[in-house]
Amino acid sequence: MPPMRLVEKPKDFKGTLKQLASYVRPYYGRIILSLVLMVISTVMCIYGPRLIGNVTTLISEGIVSKYMGGEGIDFNVIGKLVITILIIYGVSALIDYLVNTLHVNIAVNVSYKLRDDISKKINKLPLKYFDSKTHGDVLSRVTNDVDNIANNLTSTISQVLNSLVNIVGVLFMMLAISWKLTLVSLVVIPLSGIIAALTVKKSQKHFSAHSKYLGEINGHIEEMYSAHLLVKTYNYEDKSIERFDELNDKLFNAAYKSQFYSGLMHPLTGFLQNIGYVAVCLIGGFEVIQGTMAIGDIQAFTTYVRRLQHPISSIAQLMNTIQTMIAAAERIFEMLNEMEEEPDCEDPVNIHDENGEIDIQGNVTFENVRFGYDPDKIIINDFSMYVAPGKDVAIVGPTGAGKTTLVKLLMRFYELNGGTIYVDGKDIRDYTRSDLRSIFGMVLQDAWLFDGTIRENIRFGKPDASDEEIYEACRLAHVDRFIKTLENGYDTVISEDTSGISQGQKQLLTIARAFLKNPRILILDEATSSVDTRTEQLIQDSMEELRKGRTAFTIAHRLSTIRNADIIIVLDKGDVVEVGDHESLMEKKNFYYNLYNSQFES
Repeated sequence: MPPMRLVEKPKDFKGTLKQLASYVRPYYGRIILSLVLMVISTVMCIYGPRLIGNVTTLISEGIVSKYMGGEGIDFNVIGKLVITILIIYGVSALIDYLVNTLHVNIAVNVSYKLRDDISKKINKLPLKYFDSKTHGDVLSRVTNDVDNIANNLTSTISQVLNSLVNIVGVLFMMLAISWKLTLVSLVVIPLSGIIAALTVKKSQKHFSAHSKYLGEINGHIEEMYSAHLLVKTYNYEDKSIERFDELNDKLFNAAYKSQFYSGLMHPLTGFLQNIGYVAVCLIGGFEVIQGTMAIGDIQAFTTYVRRLQHPISSIAQLMNTIQTMIAAAERIFEMLNEMEEEPDCEDPVNIHDENGEIDIQGNVTFENVRFGYDPDKIIINDFSMYVAPGKDVAIVGPTGAGKTTLVKLLMRFYELNGGTIYVDGKDIRDYTRSDLRSIFGMVLQDAWLFDGTIRENIRFGKPDASDEEIYEACRLAHVDRFIKTLENGYDTVISEDTSGISQGQKQLLTIARAFLKNPRILILDEATSSVDTRTEQLIQDSMEELRKGRTAFTIAHRLSTIRNADIIIVLDKGDVVEVGDHESLMEKKNFYYNLYNSQFES
């Protein structure tokens, strides 16, 4: 028996099991077929030891007969029994193979359906769901939890059915041989269960402490290594080692006690089982001497006693496996049961002209917009603004003022708590989300690149773009010459973690991506924050060209970059406190004036 471990317990075992059963329901026919095959296989295997016992009895009786002057051992009968035994075990092995194939097929189909449902669900979940979950948690549900179900579902179905059939069949054969010996054997089982329960109760708190201290010591080690320079700078080495030793001692004590108590289970239960085994042999031997039982029956019975212990132990261990599987299923169903984003309207506005081109002028209206990530904590109270087509709008304000939130609302990543946003006079809810977002081009502060070539990364926003369009976009973004210095040029493979390419160069690639898309409305969220001053000026000149005839929203922290904006919207705590161009706002000497000058104070 392996050492015990802490098992994640589901919050709603019955509800989750019922939901998981709905995924298994289409395969009930295969499960019933596998159950029938398993019963046949188990019965054959269970009958095998009885035949082996008969062979032993024939051999022993033949030896006695020979000694007494009789015919001796009848090898013809024994040969037929041996052939029968080989056929039984051979057919049983073939049936087991078929059963395992059926179970694997069921598990694979269930995991496929789960992944398919998760994939469809992810596309319908609102952005706030992903804001409330870590990327690792979402990925764990999609990968680890589904794998957990697929792997455990196979073993669980097989082992539970096999164990139950084995227990019933073995008990039947044991009773057929001797009800007295069966009672002696069964006395040991509840005693073993009591010892196991007491051991689990004693060790569980130490396993909990072990998990707690293991997490603390891992966190401490990761923190100290990631902040290695800081530790050195402040001479924190001695305190760090002292803290490590303290946690390590606690971890050692918890690990020692948990393993010690869990290690007692196997020898104690094994000792009881061996006592029962010896009792069976003694009583059975006495029965043989009395002539009320054949020696082969004793051999078969002891085999059945050993065989009975295995399925009982398997079921006990499967309880942990089942709980782990249900806990994983519960995490998946939590995602699948999440509230989905509002569906697109049934009769959406068409944004394309007769030639299939996007026909949007780009005027934007915010009308009494009210929003909060938490409905009880509104961060944008009553925002109204009209932006004419082709205007360059800058959104400024201190951290947490709601600048990026406005952009997210404009692209309908979140639903409004009140008010309306219009694009070309149409409520954004009258467009499909796909059409609405195709109007926009966005360059974020964090450059996002995926594993692939530079050409594929730039083409991301316009999959059907020609190579010439890609080259032109890169020239406008002033990144063409840099790309040509790379060994493979536009076919250089990069990723988010690629070394040899600076953060500023990565940002230039994302700007080239926006140039290529040629959007009607442009959103720049501090897009030049990672480039040097000279490159920033080149990009600003290119942006001027890109902005012509297009509405542009620029979120800026460096206010020197937005002095030429047509409109500057100044936000503070979700409210518009000032609106105007740079000169007019500076003349007022209010919030914007103070915010602007604060960036140049020594």
